[in-house]
Amino acid sequence: MEHYTIATVAEQSPDFRRVLWTGKNTQLVIMTVPPGGEIGEEVHEDIDQILSFVSGVGEAIVSGEKRKVAAGDLVVVPAGRKHNFVNTGENPLILYTVYGPPEHAEGAVHATKEEADAAEESGQDEPPTE
Repeated sequence: MEHYTIATVAEQSPDFRRVLWTGKNTQLVIMTVPPGGEIGEEVHEDIDQILSFVSGVGEAIVSGEKRKVAAGDLVVVPAGRKHNFVNTGENPLILYTVYGPPEHAEGAVHATKEEADAAEESGQDEPPTE
């Protein structure tokens, strides 16, 4: 069994992206988006994503629709939808997200968005295959 006090774990991580747990069908990831930063516009063709916001404020953009997000909010991004999340506040935007199926390499830790983008582009951030 894996057990997390997820808000606390997420708030203690300084990393842009940290994979906490990877299963066969889902993956748990925590993220810290710095002020003025963003996750980056993307589309996961075959992956559903659920994002739960722990602290900070931001803007969710999913399929062109914009909504403000803050602690306690949850956003569902169905597979195939273009999306981005932008930190619009003065403090880090902290969240955890569940991908189904996994999207990132098991145990991946990326300190910055630039590091995360480089790992994806180089093929070092591939989800596990069965």
